[in-house]
Amino acid sequence: MAYDKFNILTSSAVPLPIENVDTDQIIPARFLKATKREAFGDNLFRDWRYNGDDTPKADFVLNDATYSGKILVGGKNFGSGSSREHAAWAVYDYGFRAVVSSFFADIFKGNCLNIGVLPVQVSPEFADIIFKAIESDPKTELEINLPEQTITLLATGQKESFDISGYKKDNMVNGFDDIDYLQNIKEEIVTFAEKQLI
Repeated sequence: MAYDKFNILTSSAVPLPIENVDTDQIIPARFLKATKREAFGDNLFRDWRYNGDDTPKADFVLNDATYSGKILVGGKNFGSGSSREHAAWAVYDYGFRAVVSSFFADIFKGNCLNIGVLPVQVSPEFADIIFKAIESDPKTELEINLPEQTITLLATGQKESFDISGYKKDNMVNGFDDIDYLQNIKEEIVTFAEKQLI
């Protein structure tokens, strides 16, 4: 399933300075029955966003109109816990195109890359700078440049580089998942296979 191409994202950000946010908090287990990537955003952080009677919790950041944007800035060890890919689906379906953290759980990071959410790992020091900038000005913008592999706090010009595998980077720039990638080189695969039969 193809997704949005990712090149340069400039956006304000939603801060969630909580460490060890696990996948059950991102999308509770009771919402994992569906197999299509639809409507998961409605239940992103469900138990943190809503009371038992489905009324919004006013003190949770996603219910605070002060904050908006396509970038979620999380605390250290974001996406820990079980390997459910639905957690990445929920992040994407809600509208986030990048998650910034000083450390990601490996499986969550991989799941994000597979469906078009860019996990940007920064140093703890730079993460702290970002959180303070958003606290000072909720409309402050970040620029995430995938081709250059940099994240910049536009108000001050402070910048840091991040790592990503060349294969996943190329897929995100083109909006490919793994199957799209194979479809894109189908002719090359057929040509190679035919040569093996000669």
